[in-house]
Amino acid sequence: MVILKSRTEIEEMRRAGQIVAAFHQAIADMIRPGITTNEIESFAVQFLKENGAKAYTIGYNGYPYATCASVNDVIAHGFPSGKPLKEGDIVTIDIVAEADGWIGDSAWCYAVGEVSEEARKLMRVTKECLYLGIEKAVVGNRIGDVMHAVQTHAERNGFSVVRDLLAHGVGREMHEEPNFPHVGNPGKGFRLKEGMVFTIEPMINVGKALMTTDADGWTARTADGSLSAQYEHTIAITADGPIILTEQ
Repeated sequence: MVILKSRTEIEEMRRAGQIVAAFHQAIADMIRPGITTNEIESFAVQFLKENGAKAYTIGYNGYPYATCASVNDVIAHGFPSGKPLKEGDIVTIDIVAEADGWIGDSAWCYAVGEVSEEARKLMRVTKECLYLGIEKAVVGNRIGDVMHAVQTHAERNGFSVVRDLLAHGVGREMHEEPNFPHVGNPGKGFRLKEGMVFTIEPMINVGKALMTTDADGWTARTADGSLSAQYEHTIAITADGPIILTEQ
């Protein structure tokens, strides 16, 4: 069942979203060659605590961390580690904060020092996919309209869209209905209604869309070892257009 949020509830969700947005702003200057994703994880735990929020993902289905740290060919759900990031890496940091009983969820991809032209293009196109999808997230459109914009922009630029990991509703829980992939056809799928709150989080690969999962049961990688990038916002559908809850 899709849980529609009132205007008041959407406003209440802003705090969790703004904490997540502030976290991403804070780590943008931290991510450089030599830092470890364990250090980012430690910063995240402290940052959330200082801002009166909780790390929702710790213990979620057994996941042990406050962040996901997905480097290079890791699509999503990568574990933080003590391995230093190196010049030329790209890393997606995903965090879910709970504040006042509401969830904010956002992932962002960062360049580590100077990266290749291919990596720069991948990051740029993936971010463009996110915002092109958001533009289509208006009352009366269907989810196929949103995801067609994502898919066609990625594929027009020679990249592929991961099908096996889904966007999702957000509210009191991190994963609410509906769940949907980042591909679609115009005019197809569920119709967007005022009060829906969900993520748009395209995962775009340089190579093929296929993925594998590591023995840890979480880490999702490109099957062909190619680079992958992801950008994610939590958005609310309103009569005045989409509101990005995880952007400052």
